[in-house]
Amino acid sequence: MRYVFPGIMMVASFGAAVVYAFECDWRRAVYWTAATVLTAAVTL
Repeated sequence: MRYVFPGIMMVASFGAAVVYAFECDWRRAVYWTAATVLTAAVTL
């Protein structure tokens, strides 16, 4: 139960990265991928 909110944040960030990657907006895709990794690093 402790990691529910960070898990939701990681899924949302990764989803944003995928959407931007499909739109070929690499700058924002990399940004949201980094946000996902950073959230995972701080949480886990």
